[in-house]
Amino acid sequence: METPDNESFRDSIGTLTEDGARKWVFPKKPSGKYWDYRKLVSYVLLAFLLLAPFVKINGNQFLMFNILERRFNIFGFPFWPQDFYLFVLSMLIGVIFIALFTVAFGRIFCGWICPQTIFMEMVFRRVEFWIDGDRGAQMRLDRQEWNAEKIRKRVTKWFIFLVISFIIANVFLAYLIGSDKVIQYIMEGPFEHISTLISLLIFTAVFYFVFAWFREQVCIIACPYGRLQGVLLDNKSIVVAYDHKRGEGENGRKKFRKNEDREALGFGDCIDCFQCVNVCPTGIDIRNGTQLECVNCTACIDECDHIMESINLPKGLIRYASEENIELKKKFEFTPRLKGYSAVLLILVGVLIGMLLLRNDVEARVLRLPGQLYEHKDNNIISNVFTYKLINKTTKDIENVSFKLRKKVGEIKMVSSEKTFVVPAQGMAEGTLFIELPQSELSGDKNSLMIEVYSGENLIETTSVNFLGPRSYK
Repeated sequence: METPDNESFRDSIGTLTEDGARKWVFPKKPSGKYWDYRKLVSYVLLAFLLLAPFVKINGNQFLMFNILERRFNIFGFPFWPQDFYLFVLSMLIGVIFIALFTVAFGRIFCGWICPQTIFMEMVFRRVEFWIDGDRGAQMRLDRQEWNAEKIRKRVTKWFIFLVISFIIANVFLAYLIGSDKVIQYIMEGPFEHISTLISLLIFTAVFYFVFAWFREQVCIIACPYGRLQGVLLDNKSIVVAYDHKRGEGENGRKKFRKNEDREALGFGDCIDCFQCVNVCPTGIDIRNGTQLECVNCTACIDECDHIMESINLPKGLIRYASEENIELKKKFEFTPRLKGYSAVLLILVGVLIGMLLLRNDVEARVLRLPGQLYEHKDNNIISNVFTYKLINKTTKDIENVSFKLRKKVGEIKMVSSEKTFVVPAQGMAEGTLFIELPQSELSGDKNSLMIEVYSGENLIETTSVNFLGPRSYK
């Protein structure tokens, strides 16, 4: 079955030629109201992305994703392996949040917030405009033979791209291993930490490849989020859309002619200038409708508004709108679907906040030594041996730590000679202890005991253990 001509664009992605080769995109330099807004948002987000690993709250790095040591900091809250359920809940909230905004506003995350788009459009692409010129100059330079001018521009651009990629790689490494370690490694010299240097060079190569060559293909091919549009979007979602009712009219598009009465002739407001296509960073024609490649960057809105203004026609031929808004002139509604996502999001956020408030700064684990039974001592004393592990999630040492039994007459004896110990900041203390109880305190072969953990006179944590005793204790 043949595909109709007006749907043939869906047979392949916009960055491929008919024979399947890569079609390089040379977008026109954008300008306009939305571009100014995007620049403002992007500069704020760029500052956030570059500074977040170096900002600390209560001694904790603002954002850190140390996969190797299984330590994560999100907005200054430290998550340890024991807090993995909280980390998963946080990630789930992020997914629901993105899904909610996709249902309501399409792929707005990609165009305004995604780091790939921000670095590509606001850093690398602007360097390219500065060195190679605008769309026409870039296309001429691409066709030009390798003379001195082309070599100079290419080498300069590639070198700057490499430097920027190296800086991004260092920041990325700070997210992974911590900014303190990165600064320490820099001060000590790169050759003192060869494995880290190799990782840094690999990251640099990846970022250089992505931003210098792969570019928009990340959004089109590699990123799974674009595929979610087919599941999440509906005719009520607000997206960057072409008003085909107004643009096509009764007789379709037509090139602009001065003093022509387009309405009387039955032509739409679209003058088929292709400027919306030329300015698109993924090379699509927005007039074909919502497409996988569209990242909602609004460059086509600004360009179309400029064209409409120059020929004295109303702006908004391309705008943020839903299919319902264009077809039926309906305004945006908070649909039951959006209400459902919002309710789930609010519940998950409430649960996360509650868990964070209830979470202790110290986590204690006291476990009976595997394979060991109880020991019967003099004066009818029953002894069990346990191992303990205390995790300090704060940035300060916890001193004078000791154990006490709750509501039991007995004694806790440390294997070490010291009665108290210190749990280091963001560290762990572990060891072995004995719990000794009079046989009269036991109610059977298995007894549940509550152990209190103190720092000086302050109770900082409680935990329970199973204490073994003889079956017959009378």
